[in-house]
Amino acid sequence: MGGQADGSNGPPLEAHSTRRLAPDVETGGNGIAPEPTGLADTARRLKAIFVGSAGNLVEWFDFYAYSAFALYFAKSFFPDESQTAQLLNAAAIFAVGFLMRPVGGWLFGHVADRHGRRLALTVSVMMMCFGSLIIAITPTYETIGVAAPIILLLARLIQGLSLGGEYGTSATYLSEMAHPDHRGFYSSFQYVTLIGGQLLAMLVLLTLQKLVLTPEQLEAWGWRIPFAIGALLAVVVYFMRRDMHESDAYLAARAAGVKESPLRGLMQHPREVAIVVGLTLGGTVAFYTYTTYMQKFLVNSVGLSKDTSTVIAASTLFLYMCLQPVVGAISDIVGRRAVLLTFGVLGTLLTVPILTALENTHSAWTAFFLIMAALVIVSGYTAINAVVKAELFPTRVRAMGVGLPYAITVALFGGTAEYVALYLKSIGHESAFYWYVSACIGVSLLVYAGMRDTRRHSAMDRHI
Repeated sequence: MGGQADGSNGPPLEAHSTRRLAPDVETGGNGIAPEPTGLADTARRLKAIFVGSAGNLVEWFDFYAYSAFALYFAKSFFPDESQTAQLLNAAAIFAVGFLMRPVGGWLFGHVADRHGRRLALTVSVMMMCFGSLIIAITPTYETIGVAAPIILLLARLIQGLSLGGEYGTSATYLSEMAHPDHRGFYSSFQYVTLIGGQLLAMLVLLTLQKLVLTPEQLEAWGWRIPFAIGALLAVVVYFMRRDMHESDAYLAARAAGVKESPLRGLMQHPREVAIVVGLTLGGTVAFYTYTTYMQKFLVNSVGLSKDTSTVIAASTLFLYMCLQPVVGAISDIVGRRAVLLTFGVLGTLLTVPILTALENTHSAWTAFFLIMAALVIVSGYTAINAVVKAELFPTRVRAMGVGLPYAITVALFGGTAEYVALYLKSIGHESAFYWYVSACIGVSLLVYAGMRDTRRHSAMDRHI
């Protein structure tokens, strides 16, 4: 595969990925601490993956709190509209946040590849903290007029920039820190924490709905609570990430004196960039359809109550989260390509039937099982997409290669999925959205069919 071989003859750099950045006096001048072995090596890997995953969870909690609570705060920023119009405006700002993700993918990819994964991950979580804090304290439209939605927009842009950097860097970091034989399993924890962040936002909403506040209180001020929680959690993660281990792969690249601009280096891998775009397209549209949009779909299209929709969304997300390591481990045995092909075939064939049946049901249990079936299928993408992308690129451009093309694709398709769905519903053609999702997965299926299995042909097993 283009860009995987570099002419070096040394041993693979990523066979062990847990050496810590250390003073030259302790490392003989190469910046790499002595290699840990046995239980110490496993403990270091697990600690690094925990720290990386914890930050990922907080970032995604902050980001998804917006979607989970949109039903309650939309009126505070867009008061003179119908419910569908309010949700459209809120969804538009949600989508605009995605437009900053390519910028974040480029900026933080550059920082991660040139200055270290740790620095990029630390800065990204503090930016998310800042964005969440702004939303938590922004006055409503009634108080400051049109400035309220403008401030909301700016906060979402900051969050989008942060998240654009978080994905590529954390996917790279988790993949590099994992044992080579278990990369699928360990890297799946990126989506465990990504889904966990969304689930945590849903559980906060459910707790406030059922145990703490009335619907009127939630609409008046209760929607601010999750954003304040997210800001505080981000501060905690900042201190955890300050002392996290750098990956052996990055330290080796730094010791080798790699000076090339990551963006310029990425341009030497056009095939890999195209693969990232293609394999992401269907997965991101399906993921955002069945997660962030589904609660609104259950309320507006299926006709279930807000409370029931929240319970269904939270329970399916929990089971979906638990599936990720299982599918990741399966990919370590059968290969990444087989798992992606399973998602591609089933997603292309079953998306329209599942969404059509869901639209026409009035049973909460039926809705639960239909959504769960869809999420089992989507797990074939979400559980392993991070490691597949990381395995495509050499160390010197890996964070940029994973993050930038992914962020562009998500901005164009994943971030707009909810808006497309609501727009088509508003003009009376909701079923067209089902075919749109199926078509996107079909395009990705063609990519899966044409790509090599990255578990067997991994740039992570080669050189800088």
